[in-house]
Amino acid sequence: MAGRSRSADLVIVGAGAVGGWASWFAANDHGAGRVVVLERDVAGQGASSRAAGMVRAQGGSPDTVRLGMWSIAFYQRQQRLLGTDSGFGEQGYLILARTAADERKARERVAMQRAVGLDVRWVDAEKVRRLNPTLAGGFRGATFCPTDGWIDPPRNVRAYSLAMARAGVDLRERTPVLGVRTSRGRVTGVHTPTGVIATERVILTGGPTLREVGKLVGARFTVGAARHQVVVTEPHPEFQVPGRPMAFDLASGIYWRPEDGGLMWGMSNPNETPGPARDVDWDYLRLMEKKLNRVVPLTKKLGIRKAWAATIEYTPDHLPLLGPVVLRDGSELEGATVATANGHGMMWGPAIARIAADLSLTGRTRVVTRADHFRMDRFDEHGNSPFTDPIALPFPVAVDQD
Repeated sequence: MAGRSRSADLVIVGAGAVGGWASWFAANDHGAGRVVVLERDVAGQGASSRAAGMVRAQGGSPDTVRLGMWSIAFYQRQQRLLGTDSGFGEQGYLILARTAADERKARERVAMQRAVGLDVRWVDAEKVRRLNPTLAGGFRGATFCPTDGWIDPPRNVRAYSLAMARAGVDLRERTPVLGVRTSRGRVTGVHTPTGVIATERVILTGGPTLREVGKLVGARFTVGAARHQVVVTEPHPEFQVPGRPMAFDLASGIYWRPEDGGLMWGMSNPNETPGPARDVDWDYLRLMEKKLNRVVPLTKKLGIRKAWAATIEYTPDHLPLLGPVVLRDGSELEGATVATANGHGMMWGPAIARIAADLSLTGRTRVVTRADHFRMDRFDEHGNSPFTDPIALPFPVAVDQD
């Protein structure tokens, strides 16, 4: 650790989107003097650079709407704040409804979302086709938010990396965390291969590896890991029309947006055995491709330009883990905060990062009204939660409780 501080005001574990932005918020907005970020690989090397980049405020609960709205507002002001940005562009997002029950739930969501302050509305099937003529029929309509959009994930990694450097954050790549030192129920330091960093505050991120991080402090995080696949088709003129909105077919679990002149689409397999996976499951991809072909007929004639897979984290209720670290005996580890976006690092990442910095350094936040709904101890010993966000990709419903 020659030339580097052996103490810190805050140590953050993980340099993905949440950890990276949290370090900048801590240093820039809260004035934390010495912020150290420990990353076992390279910043953004995991899912943060392999995401599809979808960003929507159309959440299924008031506070997930707030997470999306806050993140979009942050992306929009990045250039002014940082002199760089994550490449966010508003394109609009259609969340499609097939049945009468789907429509009823969608209209209820719109009422809730509008009460929070989101510019969203229900549009009928005819308006859906006008907004995006590439869609086949079979839908009763959709919810539509014109301010939803997407970012460029590698550009996002670059943006928070530059922001960290300019704020004086000490990023230590290829430096795994070996343990957390505690005394009388509070954090006193973090063990690394090159020694102990003395600190009274630590934020644990880590995405799909969060469960392993939890074991270092004696906490059980109800979070699993699952394969997520993303595909980009060959180009087609119809996918190059400016302003054509993205879409999400909740019934099939597929979302899509324009990319490289073609269509980018993504999905996860809820019946797959949970666990790390970064190889493409071609059998499942082809099965889902047939579903996409029925919804977007133009894709039948288009080959695949590229495809990849990433491991992302999920929770059974589709909500983030965010708040104090609770140990297996039910006590809180003072000075320790957990923060994960539950596979929504692009969509919720900035807001979750800001809340994590707020809670760690001041104990309160204004980003959401009920941050306690995101606490890790909302889950019982069987992984059940009293909350849920219904607007999510279909992940496995259970997480092993080790």
